[in-house]
Amino acid sequence: MRAIRHARRAFTLLEVMLAMLILTILVSGLAVPLATQVAMRRHEETRRILDDSREALLGFAATHGRLPCPATADSRGEESFAPGGDSTNGNCANFHDGFLPAAAIGLSPLDPQGFARDGWDSDANRIRYAVFGAGGSIGGVTNPMTRANGLQQATLAALGDSPGYLVICGVGALATPSGCGPAVNQLTRRAVFVLLSAGPNAGRHPAAGTDESRNLDGDAVFVSHEVSTAAGNEFDDTLTWVPVNVLAGRMIAAGRLP
Repeated sequence: MRAIRHARRAFTLLEVMLAMLILTILVSGLAVPLATQVAMRRHEETRRILDDSREALLGFAATHGRLPCPATADSRGEESFAPGGDSTNGNCANFHDGFLPAAAIGLSPLDPQGFARDGWDSDANRIRYAVFGAGGSIGGVTNPMTRANGLQQATLAALGDSPGYLVICGVGALATPSGCGPAVNQLTRRAVFVLLSAGPNAGRHPAAGTDESRNLDGDAVFVSHEVSTAAGNEFDDTLTWVPVNVLAGRMIAAGRLP
């Protein structure tokens, strides 16, 4: 009789262990889709923020006759000009490796320092912004994008004919400071500004030579492609940009061009 009771207790314990194992498997199976759903929502929120930022920049250009300079880490979301620079000469402190001047263009909500963040909402996830300039000239006008009425001074014809704007590469392995090789590797060579979210791994500094590092190296060439988990070259950046013809169209509609 004692042996039967012992067997019954053992059988009950085995049942409990099996039930716990099944429950663990079920919870684990639910956790993955939940994590995926959260990541998807953050990606969607990031895309919405980038789209809103894009429209705010185009609105600023239509109102002021120029694009704003990027913000720096210390400018509290306002434009940052180089020493001696201002809107009359368009000389920015940093054309290609700055932050979106969210306070200057009237975006909200902002973090306590005046910056807009992407869907991951940390200090490392502030929206980055690059604008064509750094001494670049169109129609004889230096820094035409950030100089007051610089686009008008450069003339519509010169804007259309100029070969030199920001470059977006779809194949990062060939991206260099001067471009990304054959045209098949290029998404565009005619971007006037770029908006960038560094994604969920924004807090980690990318290794030199990786696609993500090319988006932070301060030159006029950027990389945009699908998310990649390739060892040593992970990529989760999200980019959006505006080509010169879209900016020109907005300026024409606002009476700023020709």
